[in-house]
Parts: sequence; structure tokens; C-alpha cells
Amino acid sequence: MPENLLEAVSAVATEVGAMAHASWRGDFKYWDKTPGSPVCDIDLAADALLRERLMAIDPEAGWLSEETADSADRLNCVRVWVVDPIDGTRDYVRGREGWAVSIALVEGGRPVLGVLDAPARGEHWRARFGQGATRNGVPIRSSRRLSLPGARVPADTLPRRDGDLVAVAKPNSIALRIAMVAADEADLLATIRWGNEWDIAAAALIAQEAGATVTDAFGNPLRYNSTKGEQFGVLATAPAIHAAAVDRLADHAAKAAIR
Repeated sequence: MPENLLEAVSAVATEVGAMAHASWRGDFKYWDKTPGSPVCDIDLAADALLRERLMAIDPEAGWLSEETADSADRLNCVRVWVVDPIDGTRDYVRGREGWAVSIALVEGGRPVLGVLDAPARGEHWRARFGQGATRNGVPIRSSRRLSLPGARVPADTLPRRDGDLVAVAKPNSIALRIAMVAADEADLLATIRWGNEWDIAAAALIAQEAGATVTDAFGNPLRYNSTKGEQFGVLATAPAIHAAAVDRLADHAAKAAIR
């Protein structure tokens, strides 16, 4: 990959983030794609601009985006752009700050480059495989918590079984919640449901490059550009508590994975 690739993708994320931010808390149309899953016309405009800019950078890459009809053609591509034009649309349409533009470049089933632009929060995150991660140009290091009890979790509320954990402020964007682990603002982020690769690809690389352990809900490595573009759960943690988190999730994950 060209050395300036991260700079080029970072510039695209900044441009699209600025475009979305200009309409945030303004007038735009939104509707539910499915019950509880909002989309707005800014999502679609951001998707179109991302595709134009990113495909100009690497026209041979495939494309996987929340707001574009999927095509099996990407499965034959060496590299794939995996993007979410606005991750956290619910916060975006409600005028809240917890949304971000998410861009990852996947090669050989793993992200090699990831960028998040969260202009409402004044945050720009980026990482390149093997070269660490930054927020606003400053290197970040993930949580180094040693024990699961007391771990900080981005959540509105915690179930009774997790009463020994500590809830901290939760942005709607799952990418930003994963990034909180990368920046030592949380110790653990876990989901136990089928989810989309575009939600997590960029943030997972950022967290890993900051030193966090990131897997699926069972503790297995994440692989991207799958047939359905889905993963079962994501678990991003301080390395020392990852095994304990997998153990705690095991029964619930096994039941939730059945569909």
C-alpha cells in the first residue's frame, strides 16, 4: 500500500464528516428502514460521496456499505472498502453527538487501515495495521485493567448479572464505543447478536492497534468480507480481562447465536 494511503483516506473521512456535520441539527429527511433502524438523506449523500472518493483512491477494491445494495462481486476482490457513512444514525437524527463516519480497507479478511471521523465530538481516529492508533494525531493506548469486576462498560444500564461492572456514557455509534476501549475510556465493549461488518471494521483495527483484544463474542478472531457481511458479536477489552469476559458471555452468546 502507498505510504500516503492513510492520509488520503483520512482526508476523505474529514470531508464527509464535515458534510454531514453541516446538516446535523438542521433540516433533513429521515425514516425507518426497519422498525428501530433509522436512515436519513444525509446517510445516502455521505455514502455516495464516500464511494466516489474512495473508489478513486483504489478503483480495484470491492465495496461493502450500510447504504449500498450488496453485491457478491466484492468476494472476488483482494481489497474491499467497508464503510458506514454515519454510524450512530439514531444519535445523528436526534441531534446528539454520538455518531461517526467509519471507513476501513480490508485485505485478506482483515482491516489494514481504519478511520473514524466524529466531528460533533471533535474526534478523528485512525490506525494502520502494525503502526499503532491515534486520536486527533495523538497516539492512544487501550485500557490495561487486570480484573473484570469494576470494568467500565459503555451502557445505558447493565443487567443484574453484571452488577459488578460500571456503566459509563454510551454513544449510539458502536464504532465509537469500541474506540472508547482503544482510548482507555472503557475497559470492555460486548455485543451478543449478529451484526454488520461495516459497524466494527475500522474501530476494531483502531482498538487492536491501541493494544486492546478484539474478537467475536466467542473469543474467535474476526474475519471480514464474509458472504453475508456479518459477524456474531464483538468483544473489545483490555487484554487481561478478555478471557474472563468470554467466559461470562458464553451461555448467553451460545443461545443468541442460534437463528
